[in-house]
Amino acid sequence: MAQPQQSQTPTAQRGIVKQVLSGDAIIIRGQPRGGPPPEKQINLSYVNASKLSRRGNPNVDTSQETKDEPYAWEAREFLRKKLIGKEVCFTIEYKVPNSTREYGLVFIGKDTSGENIVESLVVEGLVEVRRTGVKPSDIQQKLCELEDAAKAAGKGKWSTDPSHSHVRDMKYTVENPRNFIDSLHHAPVKAIVEHVRDGSTLRVLLLPDYYMLTVMISGIRCPTFKTSEDGQTQVGEPFADEAKFFTECRLLQREVEVILESVSNQNFLGSIVHPNGNIAELLLKEGFARCVDWSITFVTGGPDKLRAAERSAKDSRLRIWRDYTPSGPAIDSKDKEFTGKVVEVVNADSLVIKLSNGTLMKVFLSSIRPPRLSEDKQSEIQKDNKGRSFRPLYDVPYMYEAREFLRKKLIGKKVNVSKDYIQPASNSFPEKVCCTVTVGGQNVAEALISKGLATVVRYRQDDDQRSTHYDELLASEMKAQKSGKGLHSKKETPVRRVVDLSGDLSKSKQFFPFLQRAGRMEGVVEFVASGSRLRIFVSRENCLITFLLGGISCPRGPRPSPGGGMLEGEPWGEEAHKFTKELCHQREVEIEVETMDKAGNFIGWMWIDNINLSVTLVQEGLASVHFTAERSSYYNALQIAEDAAKKRGDKIWTGFEEPKEEEKKEDNVERKINYRSIIITEVRPNLNFYAQHVEEGPRLEEMMGKLREELASNPPLPGSFTPKKGVLCASKFVDDQWYRARIEKVAGNIVHVFYIDFGNREVTDPTKLATLPTTYQGLSPAAHEYGLACISMPEDSEFIEDTRYALIQDTDNRALLLNVEYRVGGVEYVTLYTSEDKEDILKNLISEGLLMVENRKEKKLQKLVTEYKNAEETARWKRLNLWRYGDFTEDDAKEFGI
Repeated sequence: MAQPQQSQTPTAQRGIVKQVLSGDAIIIRGQPRGGPPPEKQINLSYVNASKLSRRGNPNVDTSQETKDEPYAWEAREFLRKKLIGKEVCFTIEYKVPNSTREYGLVFIGKDTSGENIVESLVVEGLVEVRRTGVKPSDIQQKLCELEDAAKAAGKGKWSTDPSHSHVRDMKYTVENPRNFIDSLHHAPVKAIVEHVRDGSTLRVLLLPDYYMLTVMISGIRCPTFKTSEDGQTQVGEPFADEAKFFTECRLLQREVEVILESVSNQNFLGSIVHPNGNIAELLLKEGFARCVDWSITFVTGGPDKLRAAERSAKDSRLRIWRDYTPSGPAIDSKDKEFTGKVVEVVNADSLVIKLSNGTLMKVFLSSIRPPRLSEDKQSEIQKDNKGRSFRPLYDVPYMYEAREFLRKKLIGKKVNVSKDYIQPASNSFPEKVCCTVTVGGQNVAEALISKGLATVVRYRQDDDQRSTHYDELLASEMKAQKSGKGLHSKKETPVRRVVDLSGDLSKSKQFFPFLQRAGRMEGVVEFVASGSRLRIFVSRENCLITFLLGGISCPRGPRPSPGGGMLEGEPWGEEAHKFTKELCHQREVEIEVETMDKAGNFIGWMWIDNINLSVTLVQEGLASVHFTAERSSYYNALQIAEDAAKKRGDKIWTGFEEPKEEEKKEDNVERKINYRSIIITEVRPNLNFYAQHVEEGPRLEEMMGKLREELASNPPLPGSFTPKKGVLCASKFVDDQWYRARIEKVAGNIVHVFYIDFGNREVTDPTKLATLPTTYQGLSPAAHEYGLACISMPEDSEFIEDTRYALIQDTDNRALLLNVEYRVGGVEYVTLYTSEDKEDILKNLISEGLLMVENRKEKKLQKLVTEYKNAEETARWKRLNLWRYGDFTEDDAKEFGI
């Protein structure tokens, strides 16, 4: 064995102790010279220390774990406590030939006059002196004397204590990391940092149980090292060496406290607590690390300080942030924060807020994603619903619950809004203003996520366009996941079976008896179409209905026409719409259904906060009382409200003047005559008829000619048109000519159409239909519906058909005159006359016993009703048609039990 070669003239050097390897070996860091400071391992001369335990290498079969030799730990700790981070002076006594191993003496301080560490170890009995050589040196001789004194005193290794009591029970693995963390209850545990792998990954020894763990610092990530392609060296990312050095200088072999917070792939996540500061904050502030979203939620004490430190480094463009540029447009601080009232919850992540100046602003909740479905799932739902359009609010699981949570919490409430970022327009999506919305000090997005009704958007690491409370959102989502709430539940996904009755007459008829008998019931206004027309969700029957306010006539605003384009609004229609929407939209209301119209819309009364909306609209001058209100219990209240509005001259009553008594009397007595020339084109079974106005004939002929010419020059491909209910189209009639028609019903290959210019109906197939050119869709229908004035119908269907045939015979292909007598439910009721001698056609039918007279009570109609009753008496006396068996109306007498 080669003998150590003693240095001829030892020269004193200085440095800082970086690490204590064992009781007789240390690493000293020298002075930096323009790069990383040089490091030197010094083995202490003349002494031998017990060996520390060593973990077996799992990749080497012959490698085995070794245990501490007695007093090895005490010797290492003695040196660590004395030397780590301190300046020392050392001399190289000798070097081992053909080796880099150097032996020397170490003194605390700047020169060799300081404490001799080797002597201190010997005095404490923690090392053994090597008693070799023929002639010991003076230093070696002194060490032998000190050792003899330690033996005599029974110190350290020379004590009478059992040797096994000075051996650590090292634990290099933890079988159940999650349980181990839970057992510590997030309490600080004393530890020593044994190794720094990179700036944010440490190897620590937990005391006093001697667990050796790898701990990644929660919430941050420093540049790391990767193995080179040849597998021989470690290549660091930019600033990886500097970050590692930064951490080593402050933590390596220092006593710290570790708070274990979570586990990832057998690596523990935790915070390192040191009396001189939080290393995570320091690394971030100096630009050596960045925050990571996936672990920052575990940080004890919250992530705010870490985010602030990172923001400071970004602003200063330090180190890893030297090329940093913000990932989105800056927000002007003047309008960054504002307050307003929530008037609509558009979706589970967007709101409409009314600002103090009255304008409406749509905002999106920052960094959250509402419940959603994949396109495949949407197609599957549409298939299950037989082609019905996809309704996200009801078809996406938990979307309705999320909307309802926000609606109940926010509608009508004042909120504080802080803009976080602006998401630019992309593809077909407009620009989004993303904000943090708080009510009563609570973050709305955080509350939504904590209920499991939304998820947090995951961003790229360099994307700082996110909520200022992003970490709180992540923490709330984690709690919701642990408790299995909402979207995170493992239970079967709930499905809402909502029946939409709007525009479906057959279904509305099925539900009408239940809604009518239910009386006053609760609902939620989902949409406001006009001042008196609303869509309401009735939870009792789980259905959506179109609801018309009863007892009033309310002006309508501009609205889309069925054939495309826009219909012109009535005066004050927009104001009425705005008033009702602001008062009722997405509010909880009570409704009472009285009746239903021919389109399947329900008519009745509605209350919001026990206020009758019909009365309120009349009181505000935005509606007038309809004659149908006379039979309701709210008629008096409506009349009082209308009189007050008339007196004020508000809105629809602007410029209104009460007619004088003489005028009123004359209006009530005098029947106005204003003949219009018509041709009847269709008579319905209920004796209502459709007619064309003669003055509109040339326009109709010109329009029909152009339509047929256009379709002849560009003939449609049979079967290319897909019929849908309510759509205007071109239909080929039995005369092989094209006419305008509206689709009323589609049942497979059978299509029911209504010819809007003639009033007749037909059942046809899709091959005889074509798309109606846009030019002809906005033109109003030429066929107008009318009813017969002062007439009542017999109950016998055979008599009705006879009457209908007679009416057709008297009016077919003849130019007639009509006079409008009154209006009921949007239909004008008229009398008919021949154009030549103005002979009353209805009076003739009555006198032939084919019609009965309705006892109208209007004063202006009394003369006409009297004439008709005289004709009816003549038919009775002659026993014509209806009266052939006598006066059958006598069965109404009391003696017959009626």
